[in-house]
Amino acid sequence: MSKLRLLFIKEAQASYTSHLDLMRTFQRAFFRSGIQIRHTEGFNPHPFVSIALPLSVGYSSQCEILEFGLVGGASYEEVPARLTAAMPEGIVIHSCYPAQRPVKELSRVNYIINMEYEEGRPLEAETALSRLLGQSLVVRKKSKKAKAGFTEVDLIPLIYSWNLEVQRDTMTLDAVLAAQNPGLNPELIRAAFCETYPDLQPDFVTFHRRAVLDGEGTVVRK
Repeated sequence: MSKLRLLFIKEAQASYTSHLDLMRTFQRAFFRSGIQIRHTEGFNPHPFVSIALPLSVGYSSQCEILEFGLVGGASYEEVPARLTAAMPEGIVIHSCYPAQRPVKELSRVNYIINMEYEEGRPLEAETALSRLLGQSLVVRKKSKKAKAGFTEVDLIPLIYSWNLEVQRDTMTLDAVLAAQNPGLNPELIRAAFCETYPDLQPDFVTFHRRAVLDGEGTVVRK
């Protein structure tokens, strides 16, 4: 039994589904669609599914990856259409393919961070955000290992590249961030900007994961 991966979209209302609820959603969808998958062993076996780089609640994505073991009931070419039909709105399975690269090679993620201003973007907002990303940016992160309950981290080494585009009422940050060990949640960039420049806080911010990359910056599909 080979390990397979799904590439799927998570958007709209599905963006607000927690990681654990998403796992349960997939387990039920496999069952409803008649696709037999690997179960854990022991006295209380349950369907084995694993989502790489779990997404924060409220974030949308076009490149989520789920691993599972196919036992029977369908060929992996049939899985996307059958599974999508059993999914709630906002989750679409793009493809199913044999896993070839280890999850540890998923080292970077490309996020689109969109900041909206209801009354129009302040003229100084673009310069302020660019300045913030061009200097040392130390923030406190919660840590179970640290005695103080938190650790200080400089975000800048975890930002591999970024590009900022502005419109009359928006700023859109296209950034490639560290994915794991350690990873950088783009919410920390938003929080640092709002803390440093409270008068420039956007009224609404969205986060969209556009691509998962390896250490060379190549999009990972396998």
